[in-house]
Amino acid sequence: MKTEMKKVYLDNMATTPVLPDVRRAMLPFLTESFGNPSCLHEWGDVPRDAMEAARRQVADLIGGNPEEIIFTGSGTESNNMAIKGLAMAQQKKGKHVVVSAIEHFSVLNSAKTLEKWGFEYTTVPVDKNGVVNPEDVRKAIRSDTILVSIMQANGEIGTIEPIKEIAKITKEKDILFHTDAVAATGNIPVNVKDLGVDALSLAANMFYGPKGVGALWLKKGTRIMPLLDGGIQEGGRRAGTENVAGIAGMGKAAELARVEMKVRMENLIKIRDYLIKELPLKVSHVIVTGHPQNRLPGHASFCVEFIEGESMLMLLNAKGVGVTSGSACTSRALQASHVLLALGLPHEIAQGSLLFGLGTDNTKEDIDYVLEVLPPIVERLRQMSPLYSKFLKQEKGE
Repeated sequence: MKTEMKKVYLDNMATTPVLPDVRRAMLPFLTESFGNPSCLHEWGDVPRDAMEAARRQVADLIGGNPEEIIFTGSGTESNNMAIKGLAMAQQKKGKHVVVSAIEHFSVLNSAKTLEKWGFEYTTVPVDKNGVVNPEDVRKAIRSDTILVSIMQANGEIGTIEPIKEIAKITKEKDILFHTDAVAATGNIPVNVKDLGVDALSLAANMFYGPKGVGALWLKKGTRIMPLLDGGIQEGGRRAGTENVAGIAGMGKAAELARVEMKVRMENLIKIRDYLIKELPLKVSHVIVTGHPQNRLPGHASFCVEFIEGESMLMLLNAKGVGVTSGSACTSRALQASHVLLALGLPHEIAQGSLLFGLGTDNTKEDIDYVLEVLPPIVERLRQMSPLYSKFLKQEKGE
């Protein structure tokens, strides 16, 4: 009798599974409570109330006020809205924006779009662990700088950035500060008041909520230009009929994340540290990427020398293991990650990236299974690698 292959999902930085309580919170708005929340009749009442409850739940997760939450379709939309919308609203003051070299493409490409619209942007570097030096941000600021955007944590290498220190600089200079907290929110404590930011992006599917719904926290009194023309939804800042089921799910996921965060973090850090310690002992020539300690609890990332990440992904998938190489937004591009190149890694090493996103369902046994199946995969691929062959000859002095 054929035994069923073990299945291990370790791609929680791409998306997390929807929790049962979250699904239950969503279902009424896919069935009997189907009304449009903008309508004034009774069919709109329950959806509208659910949205306002979710707004409070999301606000409570990040220490903001409900009226400061703008629901969007994703973290990408939130970032686009923040970068373009804040810059456009401030353009009479100046037309210069500062971002880091390891931002998500939704931030970097928004900055490039602004450039086409007559703005300028400066990219600040990171160190070998992916950390932005606040003093580099200070140096990048000009008299016409109107916006700084630095992510709170990088989803590809796990590094957590010194947002509070950067916020002190932007506050001194009276410049708006946005942080992409999509990878961080729901996974580590996030408090907008403590961070000192003016805008913050988050996405439900990064903390066990549904895909296709995100939010932008915008500090009260901060002007923003809407990206979508249409109705008056979200206080006139984001037009379009709302995804009520998704928003209700996001609210429930936010509530659970706030309550369960401490326990989740403790469990994830244990198995994350175990993986980071054991994998380089099982596989030679492996580089751990990102900050050694100051990183997301469920995040472990590596570069395996002499082979390509995509090959490892396919062979791991054949063994029932789901991981990724780089971020979910770049893994299909078959090119070296801009994040890893920004760390100073050579192109050929950056090509061999592996990202493990651990989640609440994962156990030490899952990691043991990875440590069992990955070394033979690496060995098999290296036997076919001209880079490895060349390395072995150099080692032998040939």
